[in-house]
Amino acid sequence: MTPDVRPAVGRFDDLAAVVGTRRPDAGGCWCMSYRDSRVPNLERPAAVRALCAAEPGPGVLAYVDDEVAGWCSVAPRSTYRRLMRSRTIPFLDERDAWSVVCFVVRPPYRRRGLMHVLLAGAVEHARAHGAQVVEGYPAETGGTRLDVVSGYVGTVELFEAAGFHRAAPTAAHSGHRERWLMRRELGVPAGTTDGGT
Repeated sequence: MTPDVRPAVGRFDDLAAVVGTRRPDAGGCWCMSYRDSRVPNLERPAAVRALCAAEPGPGVLAYVDDEVAGWCSVAPRSTYRRLMRSRTIPFLDERDAWSVVCFVVRPPYRRRGLMHVLLAGAVEHARAHGAQVVEGYPAETGGTRLDVVSGYVGTVELFEAAGFHRAAPTAAHSGHRERWLMRRELGVPAGTTDGGT
């Protein structure tokens, strides 16, 4: 069966199955490190539940045979406190680009190309919510493999395969690899011209 991608809105339990930990005090990311790392570990599940309760939600989930298999965090850059305050990842213009900040694929579903499926779904989710541009901040691998921990940001090759281009270098690193700001333009919103009027 072909994997499908669904918004995380109304699917907190599935998201928790991918990113949660068995013990809420175990320091699980819960995909809050970019959104607001000040949220204490014990409060992170509730914060993510609240994000899943309203549009546009915190991202998208991949399913294989109706079983949740992976996660991609995608939302407007303005909703990620860490990105808004970043000294290592630049702003390119005044638009509120949608940012793809992390991927998680459950162990039984790895090496099946699900990150490609998730990224495509993230782009379509952003487009459906009026995004003009989508960004990611993946690692430059030079054709070598990234470890699972460092690979959460994705790779330049992954983003290039999805139609993104290298828009700017960053001062950020993942697994001692340089990261690039990758961009994909989604077109001019209805009712505007190329000049933005």
